[in-house]
Amino acid sequence: MRILNQEPPRFESAFTSNIGYFITILVLSFVLLGSAVCNAREDNRSAKLDITQSFVLDNGMRVVVVPDYRAPVVAHMVWYGLGAADEPPGKSGIAHFLEHLMFKGTKNVPPGEFSKIIAHNGGRDNAFTSQDYTGYFETVAADRLELVMELEADRMVNLQLTGEVVLPERDVVLEERRSRVDNDPRAIFNEQFIAAQYLAHPYGIPIIGWEHEISQLTLEDALEFYGDYYAPNNAILVVVGDATVDRVRTLAEQYYGPLKARQRPARVKVEEPPQMAARRVTMEDARVREPTWSRTYIAPSYTSGKSELAPALDVLADVVGGGPTSRLYRYLVVDQKIAAGVGAWYQGGSRDLTRFGFYGVPGPGGDIEAVEAGVDAVLTKVLAEGFAVDEVERAKRNLIAEAVYARDSLMAKAQLYGASLAVGLTVEDVESWPDKIRRVTVGDVNTAAREVLQKRSSVTGYLLPEISSNSGGGGL
Repeated sequence: MRILNQEPPRFESAFTSNIGYFITILVLSFVLLGSAVCNAREDNRSAKLDITQSFVLDNGMRVVVVPDYRAPVVAHMVWYGLGAADEPPGKSGIAHFLEHLMFKGTKNVPPGEFSKIIAHNGGRDNAFTSQDYTGYFETVAADRLELVMELEADRMVNLQLTGEVVLPERDVVLEERRSRVDNDPRAIFNEQFIAAQYLAHPYGIPIIGWEHEISQLTLEDALEFYGDYYAPNNAILVVVGDATVDRVRTLAEQYYGPLKARQRPARVKVEEPPQMAARRVTMEDARVREPTWSRTYIAPSYTSGKSELAPALDVLADVVGGGPTSRLYRYLVVDQKIAAGVGAWYQGGSRDLTRFGFYGVPGPGGDIEAVEAGVDAVLTKVLAEGFAVDEVERAKRNLIAEAVYARDSLMAKAQLYGASLAVGLTVEDVESWPDKIRRVTVGDVNTAAREVLQKRSSVTGYLLPEISSNSGGGGL
């Protein structure tokens, strides 16, 4: 449950709004932000945080409010319970495509005017699509909260689409894919790598979609997906900042409350089968300047599989590869001087089974195979001997310290609560996270490592400069 990234940003990209793409791994991973009790707003305007509260409107829309009175600003986010993993077979990219189309206007707001209105009122807005949810957000002055609620409620049910709007925007998405994926060997490699990890689950399909399927998306596809999923009973509103709970409730009931709930399609639960064979992905590309090694293992998340292991996996990622005091860094970078960089990461905030991973970059003139051997040596030792109490305790302190530092960001708090609830967690789960971390023992971390770091459920990847005469890397 961390918001601080432990995976190299260049390894992972998710595609987002009409303005560009957003690296959701940086903002949709979990970290404790928590809430602190303070005096009433009218008595202490300088108080940092108030008590997080949540309620449900009559139409089923959930609302979370985190008052924070340090500045006259609010972050407003609407999260929909649909993502790329909910797309019908053969329609990859429709969730992200529809995210683009949500800026194309209603009968009240002409196409392209939504963001202009926000900017004219001194705010910022954007959106993102992940495997599990789609989110829309605005940061505005506190006295503009009513405006953004009115705008978001309007496009939740009144989106107007025609072929004249949809088809050109499809070309925009195709160009986005070409520029962000096809023109970037790391992004291409990442797609192939993740596809190798998941044998059956749609997490193996890229969020932006496969090009040949994006090119076939239609106006009818967009309208059907919009009608199925964009409804108040499939949405979560999160407001963080200079707003009382009573004010948010009043405005939410005024603008979101009249919207009618609709029956949602049942979420299809795709079970990932047991993974019994380690896989390897090797890609050569002339545009690659430095080789990169990576490995991921299928792993439980906070809501799927052996979720009781998730807090220990957060600690494991930090203790084995979380920084200069970690096992991997000390062995590969400091002692052996095999790698220029190495680390570990864990994505615990997925609705279904997720990944636990490692990465490494050889030092100048170094050997990528030596990096892999060095990581394997550390993991072999860890699995055989376990960790020491002091390094586990240090990792736990690191996690909680990061949480404290992250509390200053309104948007980080909004992202945390929205992402948590969107995958099936609760406000209580978010706020009890530090206690779960504190309760993690050395034995828990050792158990989690032995449970998850199984070669048979792993994918190992080499991204290399091109060394053969075959530019596609497909020759024999």
